[in-house]
Amino acid sequence: MSPLTTLTTLDILNKVQLGVSLAGADFSKLDLYAIALMGVNLEQVNLSATTLTNGNLAQANLTGANLQKADLRGVNLKGANLAGANLEGAYLNRGDLRGANLTNANLKDVTLNLTVYDSGTIFPDTFSYQNSGAVGPGAKLNGAYLNTAHLRGVDLTGAKLIGAYLSGADLTEAILDDTSLSGANLQKAFLTGASLRNARLGNAELKGADLRAADLTGADLSNLVNIAGADFTMVKGLTDSDRARLLASYSSQELTTWNPYTRRNTQDSLQ
Repeated sequence: MSPLTTLTTLDILNKVQLGVSLAGADFSKLDLYAIALMGVNLEQVNLSATTLTNGNLAQANLTGANLQKADLRGVNLKGANLAGANLEGAYLNRGDLRGANLTNANLKDVTLNLTVYDSGTIFPDTFSYQNSGAVGPGAKLNGAYLNTAHLRGVDLTGAKLIGAYLSGADLTEAILDDTSLSGANLQKAFLTGASLRNARLGNAELKGADLRAADLTGADLSNLVNIAGADFTMVKGLTDSDRARLLASYSSQELTTWNPYTRRNTQDSLQ
């Protein structure tokens, strides 16, 4: 076992101040938000579930840090400064890069599956972040497996999610305006309060989906595969003709199916 695996936060701070390499250490689940890690060698360090930011009070400063092959899975790097950092081969799965600065960072072979970004995230000019597996505005996630993903409040404006698997995903208050969701599986997805303005949902599956108070203004709801148990209570932008068409297009058995979460059936939610 590496002697660095049992270090306390104070030990780590002392080593950083002395310029000692921390490569290969296990810092998972520690609180390191008060430690400045600019230029520090963190190669192959385990930082999974480590606290590197303290809300708006202390945001991670990893400018120029060496994070090659580091484990950053599930780490909150919201607003972090990663300018010039070496993230080659690093694992950032399910992390949060909203508002992060990655200017001139080395992102070769980085893993970003289900990592969240937003319009404030600054990626290197040459990095194809929309094709990286990360989740955010304009992301290309056609056919992606996002079952049960926690995407509450995430901005997916203009994203491509054709045929994506989103069953059980938490998209509460997510922004899905102009998003392509044709043929997507949204069974039992939580879309409460989500904005789906002009979203394309043709041939999507909405069985058991919670759409309460969602904004469906301009959304394409043609040829939905299944709406049994879908709850449309208090949705916005659904015209009377839209409601009538949905009520006329599906069987009584389907329309009277209860949503197991909201305890309301589809027919009542549309009337």
